Amino acid sequence: MPTNANALPPSLVTELSELKRRIAAMERAPDVLAKFDRYPTTEWAAIGRGKVSGNAWSSCGIANVTGLVYDRIEAKFITDRIITGKAEAELRFASFRHFGNAQKECLSASRSIIVRGSATRQIGTCIFQWVHGIPFGWDYEDGDATYTVELQHRYVTGPTADVPDRRQLFAFNKAVSTTAPGGGALAMPNNEDFATAVVSQTRPGVSLGWVTVSDPSNLDPYDGSYNVSNMHYCVGLPADRAPNATTDGWGWYTGGTAEGGDAPNINDPYL
Repeated sequence: MPTNANALPPSLVTELSELKRRIAAMERAPDVLAKFDRYPTTEWAAIGRGKVSGNAWSSCGIANVTGLVYDRIEAKFITDRIITGKAEAELRFASFRHFGNAQKECLSASRSIIVRGSATRQIGTCIFQWVHGIPFGWDYEDGDATYTVELQHRYVTGPTADVPDRRQLFAFNKAVSTTAPGGGALAMPNNEDFATAVVSQTRPGVSLGWVTVSDPSNLDPYDGSYNVSNMHYCVGLPADRAPNATTDGWGWYTGGTAEGGDAPNINDPYL
């Protein structure tokens, strides 16, 4: 069969098709109506975040960035109860594509931050700039997807709960649902040592031993979890407003010791 001299190689046809798609996407891009994108979030307080799904990455701040204009974001969040050696956190930012029936795909991630905290309770603040790297933004693969930037956490150490040192009494005791024995709790049979076995045989449901009593100072013991807030804000910014943003991420943290963690990895397990 003769070769068509005007035919293009298949690889070049594919590249031209992709270029046409990207040009069409740029033509449909949203107009820049402000100096930055606003991605509203809620919740100001830092709340307890326990381990999730065997310590997989779990999101505690989510911003919908569908229709994004800028590829650089700046976000702020706060932490509490990150205690050195007891509850230490690893934090990162990641972008996700949500599609179909509650399906979720990680597109990009920042380098993680390991927050060791301090020996005493402190409120921490973090400002983070990042190039999210969502491919082609609003037109990535299909027009039906939703895109999010998410603040994620997982444990490095802990959670290590406090063990409350409560007051105890040596006494006769019973469950609230057990009927009180006739004659009262002290109407015990004559025996030399008031053995527990004798008590249980003659007064069903009544025991003798150490009983922990209520102590108002220990009614709500610390469960060992660190606290991380949602993002107080997450905004898309031009290069001159976020000059330090990189694909690894850049930021600062106050409220204890922090250090660089793992390189970006979109294949880490996440919820």
